Amino acid sequence: MQDLFTNQPSYQPLADRMRPQNVDQVVGQSHLLAPDKSLRQVIDSGKLHSMLFWGPPGTGKTTLARLIANNSDAQFLSISAVLSGVKDIRNAVEQAKLYSGLTVLFVDEVHRFNKSQQDAFLPHIEDGTLVFVGATTENPSFELNNALLSRTRTYILKSLTEDELLELVQTALNDHQRGIGELKLKMTEPAQQLLVKAADGDARRVITFVEILSDLANDGLIDLEQVTEVVSHGHRRFDNKGDIFYEQISALHKSVRGSDPDAALYWLCRMLDGGCDPLYIARRVVRMASEDIGNADPRALEICVNAWSVFERLGSPEGELAIAQAVIYLACAAKSNAVYTAFKQAMADARETGSMDVPVQLKNAPTQFMKEIGYGNDYRYAHDESDAFAAGENYFPEGMADTHYYHPVNRGLEIRISEKLNQLRELNRKASSANTKE
Repeated sequence: MQDLFTNQPSYQPLADRMRPQNVDQVVGQSHLLAPDKSLRQVIDSGKLHSMLFWGPPGTGKTTLARLIANNSDAQFLSISAVLSGVKDIRNAVEQAKLYSGLTVLFVDEVHRFNKSQQDAFLPHIEDGTLVFVGATTENPSFELNNALLSRTRTYILKSLTEDELLELVQTALNDHQRGIGELKLKMTEPAQQLLVKAADGDARRVITFVEILSDLANDGLIDLEQVTEVVSHGHRRFDNKGDIFYEQISALHKSVRGSDPDAALYWLCRMLDGGCDPLYIARRVVRMASEDIGNADPRALEICVNAWSVFERLGSPEGELAIAQAVIYLACAAKSNAVYTAFKQAMADARETGSMDVPVQLKNAPTQFMKEIGYGNDYRYAHDESDAFAAGENYFPEGMADTHYYHPVNRGLEIRISEKLNQLRELNRKASSANTKE
């Protein structure tokens, strides 16, 4: 809301007041902003190029864009892909053309623009009308056009550490110009520790928490109880179907594959705590059972399907505990990707070999005509053979005999499976040798 008398904002959020005015005030991102680092050199030199800032919320993407413009005496224009369209892009380009100096156009949430909207920037980046600075929380290689990516340099921003967040809290409490130092508030150490944990790497969030807490302080003191009340409804960062979502499910899967039940349980709980649908996790856990355990321990698949069923029947929290049981079992089970590898190789052959005929002896003959033309002739019924195995029989199309996809590993039940297959293949070899001699 505007003040009618001064035409200035009557209220300025603490996070906005604390926005750094120079690079030295920026907390975090030292991998980009240390004196010898790439982005710092760009800012100090004023020689700008179009760029993308990719990182989680609250890591300073907007702040850096403003600093870049200010340090280069450039006009700073900002649009949000959430609220803007091609018309807004055209208006920004027109403003850039009318300005006599350099223009930095900051596009927040740029991944929300579709292909045609992203393409609208290209000619103006190329002819120097503007310096494009995009911000995204999503992986640009998936969400942005190759044409736009090829004209920009991507800088990856990182979540702030707890020590960096603690530095921000101290600045907010003690700085009289940018913070709320005039209130002379104190915060207990346990309260500070909880606060930075709840902020989860987000600078904007921790400063907003401080601002809320400043209204709750008793006799100038902010204690653990007050912080607990403020942060109790917060959630860990978890963007459903975004980068963080896929990074965490990847971490869970790799922890299972790496036989680390503790790490696997941690990532499971991180996803549940962040609001992930437990049924999605249950489905992925079933996949893990087949991909990474397979026949080394066939019970794994059954346990995972049972856990899925338990959640569908009972819901939370009983169902989540069943999924946790399945995850721990998978992590501890013998590992084999033999089924997964065999399936991929067989699928590749199925696609590449085309419509090869089924061997005539394997064709079914439900009609008299089919019998007359030889369908099913010479088929050997395995149950009538010694040990229920037709040694020397070929079940592949012609030309694919002796193809092997499945190679059991020397772990778990697959040790026994490997021994059995080796025996059967030796019988096949002897039968083939006998047929050749005849």
